[in-house]
Amino acid sequence: MNKHLEQLVKLSTFDKDIVNFDPKIKNEEEKLKSFTQVVTKLTEDVDKLYVIIDDTKNKRIKNDLHLKELSDKLAEIAGKHKLAKNEKEVKALQLEEEIAKEQVDFANEEIARLDSLAQTKTEELEVLKAELLTEEDSVKELKEAIDKNIAELEKEKNSIYEEKSVLVSTVDSKVLSFYEKIKRWAHESAVVPVKKQACYGCNMKLNDRFYSEFTLSNEIMTCPHCGRIIYKENEPAV
Repeated sequence: MNKHLEQLVKLSTFDKDIVNFDPKIKNEEEKLKSFTQVVTKLTEDVDKLYVIIDDTKNKRIKNDLHLKELSDKLAEIAGKHKLAKNEKEVKALQLEEEIAKEQVDFANEEIARLDSLAQTKTEELEVLKAELLTEEDSVKELKEAIDKNIAELEKEKNSIYEEKSVLVSTVDSKVLSFYEKIKRWAHESAVVPVKKQACYGCNMKLNDRFYSEFTLSNEIMTCPHCGRIIYKENEPAV
């Protein structure tokens, strides 16, 4: 393997390594995203419970006021009974009193229901708040770990960029231009090995005549099928 081909194999390796960092970094970010989604959902549930509890308390207050009004009304009816002049007035007051008492019973039942609902939702709220606190602590710890991992990955990526820059500065401009031209469409598979007489870029088998020339040549050659730069797999880059 000549010097220029060795450089291209190494350059291709750098490009593959650089590209491989992006999914690794994205994977770390996705880990955090899944946990933050849990926190977001819990926060929304907590907020909803606060709204329900506040609404229940407001309804409780309205029922208390209504119950007070009914109590005053019953007292008023009791006073009117003493002043009733005939049976018709007495019956009318009795009907009014029965309706008011039914409303009192309904108001008391509604108050009991609202109190039970408020208690249930308050208990649910405390459980969710505890879960939220735990998740927030977990996210905080996870974020610190993920930020550290991403920083290390970025550091490694930058290190490879630096090594690549040093290598690029030593590569012949025509050879580099040739490589970049192929890389525009082949991307990180611009330089591939030949294994078992097949190009590992397109997986097509090289015919015997070409393969014989390829194994004996010390020049940069491309696959006759796909046009990628190929090298002998049993001669690893240095």
